[in-house]
Amino acid sequence: MSSSSGALEDAKVPLLDNFASTVRSNDGQDVDDQEQYLARRFWIESKKLWHVVGPSIFNRIASYSMVVITQAFAGHLGDLELAGISIAINVIIGFDFGLLLGMASALETLCGQAFGAKKYYMLGVYMQRSWIVLFVCCVLLLPLYLCASPFLKLLGQPPEVAELSGLVAMWLIPLHFSFAFQFPLQRFLQSQMKAGVIAWVSLLALVVHVIVSWLFVYKLKLGVVGTAATLNFSWWVLVFGLLAYTICGGCPLTWTGFSIEAFSGLWEFIKLSVASGVMLCLENWYYRVLVLMTGNLKNAEIAVDALSICMTINGWEMMIPLAFLAATGVRVSNELGAGNGKGAKFATLVSVVTSIVIGLFFWLLIMFFHNEVALIFSSSKPVLEEVNKLSILLALTILLNSVQPVLSGVAVGSGWQAYVAYINLGCYYLVGVPLGFFMGWVLHQGVMVRGWSSGQALGPQDSGLGFEYS
Repeated sequence: MSSSSGALEDAKVPLLDNFASTVRSNDGQDVDDQEQYLARRFWIESKKLWHVVGPSIFNRIASYSMVVITQAFAGHLGDLELAGISIAINVIIGFDFGLLLGMASALETLCGQAFGAKKYYMLGVYMQRSWIVLFVCCVLLLPLYLCASPFLKLLGQPPEVAELSGLVAMWLIPLHFSFAFQFPLQRFLQSQMKAGVIAWVSLLALVVHVIVSWLFVYKLKLGVVGTAATLNFSWWVLVFGLLAYTICGGCPLTWTGFSIEAFSGLWEFIKLSVASGVMLCLENWYYRVLVLMTGNLKNAEIAVDALSICMTINGWEMMIPLAFLAATGVRVSNELGAGNGKGAKFATLVSVVTSIVIGLFFWLLIMFFHNEVALIFSSSKPVLEEVNKLSILLALTILLNSVQPVLSGVAVGSGWQAYVAYINLGCYYLVGVPLGFFMGWVLHQGVMVRGWSSGQALGPQDSGLGFEYS
């Protein structure tokens, strides 16, 4: 794979260096011609970028809505039912989801570069390898579901909540296995710039989810078990919808049927998948540590409420940068696969600039409405005052989050997941957590320090579905 090795060599060039080399020489051109040429290139690259960004935003909103709808139906059953299903989703599924999603992101590197190098056959092989690796990982993670109740009791959850969450977790095992197939299918299609079909299938799954939730909860009276079962049903609609599109003619170049070749080269694939999974999980788990630390502060209830509101607001807005993460990974990997390092640099520049402009808009929005931003979630005056204090940090977080995911997309597209895992480990756990402990308990800075100690943000990184944000 000479073109791939060439692409990887090109990928070692620091991005955004020597950007002038990506623009044509000005021989025979005046400044206006160059500006028009650059503007045209920016417009063309933006169209390619939004071809993935737009459907990705819709897909995340639709997936997030499924979780919100499920929790809303559970909330109408009772407080215990809401607590049980919320903990099962946010703790058990949240842990599992982050790891499997991260492992699947290895396909963004491999499929994206293979597509750029016109090695179309390999995309189908890579996806099948990912199915195998993620399915085995799902089997290994089964004890997390089967032993959820004692695990949650060990974490200090009330016995009745832990028991109900454990029951819900066992009913969510089909959802757990759907991740092994859906995540690779999404990456496989995104790498070919076929994100539109993901959005359409997500819309279908959302409509099905609403209908099935109403049927199971109100008509069949299946209770919290029925509420959990709706997620299983809807997520397998996603899997079968994307699979049907793939194998029934939607990808004639990249899907040529099942291949025995998928069972070869698994070890190298596993190493990249594990690096991808660790990259995401180190960041994802860090925010759970922040909430646990906040729960031990003075006036812990108000502090946790305020931090949770800020994380939720940031989580909603983060769906836009996360869509840019996916799109940047696709564009960078496609260009590197084609041996076009300069094109990867330019794609990165366009993505960063566009995401920053959107981040500035939401930054201004938070700054102008800092007094009213928490009224959606609470009418408690102490909570509103605490959120108001955090609003400057929230606005800064949103602005910084408009850059960081894009750079993560560059890392994914270039196959640098292992390096990012080390960076996350250092920034979050060697700097962030000790700094948060020191400023929170030694300097008594309160909940404000929880955001500053992350070095970047109040909100989690990638969820794709909103499990972390609910």
